[in-house]
Amino acid sequence: MQIPLKFNLKYFLLAILLFAIEVLIALYMHDQIIRPYFGDVLVILLMYYAFKAVLDYPVQPTAITVLILAFVIEGLQYLNIVEKLGLQNHTIIATVLGTSFSWVDLGAYIIGFGIVLFLERNQTNKAV
Repeated sequence: MQIPLKFNLKYFLLAILLFAIEVLIALYMHDQIIRPYFGDVLVILLMYYAFKAVLDYPVQPTAITVLILAFVIEGLQYLNIVEKLGLQNHTIIATVLGTSFSWVDLGAYIIGFGIVLFLERNQTNKAV
């Protein structure tokens, strides 16, 4: 099976922008709404655009793959995988995988998934 690779500058730039926003949120936002919830919504968009920057897959399968991946990572948090693997002192790994499970995060991921589908549908309608 051949992986359909195709670089997309628009998606790449969107992923870079969202990554920068996520870093700013992580470093400077210490509130009760934006960091814990808005950041989780944005991470779905970030992952989606990162995938689409290099893979030429249709919107829906890519978005579903991203959502499933986010759910798997959240499930690993439930299992305390970072601590079980002894990686809690590795800041980047602990940050990417996360260290605390939250049911609310799953809802935020679903909202991010919905936003991706909405944005892509509107982009497709504008292109027609």
